[in-house]
Amino acid sequence: MNSAFGFEWLRPEWWPALALGPVLFFLGQFGLRLRRRALAKLVAEHQVTRFMPHWSLSQARLRVLLAATGLAALVLALAGPVRGYTLRDVQRRGLDLVVCVDTSRSMLVEDLRPNRMARARREVRGLLQRLQGDRAALVAFAGDVRDVAPLTHDRATLSQFVEALSPRDNLVGGTDIGGALEHALKLFDGRTGAHEAVLLLTDGEDHGGRGLAVAEEAARVGIRIFIVGMATTGGGKIPLVDEAARGGGFQQDDDGAEVVSTLNGASLAAIAEATGGAYLAATDSPVPLEELYEKRISRMEARDLWAGRERVPHDRFQWALVIALVCMTAEGALGERRRKRNKGEVA
Repeated sequence: MNSAFGFEWLRPEWWPALALGPVLFFLGQFGLRLRRRALAKLVAEHQVTRFMPHWSLSQARLRVLLAATGLAALVLALAGPVRGYTLRDVQRRGLDLVVCVDTSRSMLVEDLRPNRMARARREVRGLLQRLQGDRAALVAFAGDVRDVAPLTHDRATLSQFVEALSPRDNLVGGTDIGGALEHALKLFDGRTGAHEAVLLLTDGEDHGGRGLAVAEEAARVGIRIFIVGMATTGGGKIPLVDEAARGGGFQQDDDGAEVVSTLNGASLAAIAEATGGAYLAATDSPVPLEELYEKRISRMEARDLWAGRERVPHDRFQWALVIALVCMTAEGALGERRRKRNKGEVA
C-alpha cells in the first residue's frame, strides 16, 4: 500500500487515471468555445441574449467543472483510499511442514541441471507458492544441521532464505540424514503427528546411517516423512570449486580416484515408507516436491493454526464516491438554461 495525501491506497495503479478529470475539463471548455464561435457566425454577439435569452454560459462552464470533478472523485474512490486500521487475530487451517534441504558438497554435482543445489532451491520455491494455510520451517544440513527459519506463514521471507542455501555455510562435511530428521522432529509441538510432516530433499548419501532409525521414531508419533531424491542413478563427479565458479577439478578419494556421487533411492524410499510417507526421485517428475504435496501431503488432516495478527484497513472510498455522486447529480440537474422568471418578479 502506498501513502499519499494523508491516506494509504489499496490500488495506486489507478492514480494515472486522475488525468481524465483535467482532460474532460479542458475538452468541455474547448467544446464551449467552438459552440460560441459557431454561434458568432450566425448571430452578432450583442444579439445573442435576444435570440437565446435563457442560455447561460456560466452554467455551461459550471456543468463542465462538475463533470470533471465527479470523474476525478470516482477515480479516487477506485484507487481505494484507506485511513486507519484495526488489528485482528487470524486463524487458518493447515499443516506444519519442516523442509530439510541437503547442502552437502555433493549437491553441486551437475547430473541435474544446472546442479542439484539449484534444482532443490527451485523445488522448495515451487512448494512455497502452493502453500495456503500451512506453516513451514526451513532446515539446512550436511554433516551438521542448521535452523534457517522457524515455522511461519511468511512465504516471502522463506523464499529469500531458500535463495541463500549453499554448501558455503556447512560447518561439517558429509550428509547426516538422521541428524536432519531428528532436528526436524524437535520443531513440532508434540501434540499429534496427524497434522505434521517432514519434507526432505537430498542426494541420498546418508553418511551417518541413522536415517531409518529416526524414521521409526517419527512413525511412532505419527509424523510422516516425504523425500525427494535430488540426483540421478548415474550420478556425477563432485566439484572442488565454489558452485558459482567453473574448473578446478573434482573431489578424490584416498586412492586418488575421482569420487562419483550417485542416488541411493532404495534407502531413501525405505525411510519414507517406514513413516507412511512417500519417496519420489527428481528424475521421475518435473516438479517432484509439488507433486508429493498435491497428491499426498495436502490431503492430510489440517488443524487450526494461529497465524498472528493482520491489519484490517478502514476503507474511505465512500468519501470520494459521495463527492462523485453529488457532482454528477448536480451536473445532470443543472442544465444550461437560466430559470425563467415569473411575472411580477423584479428584473
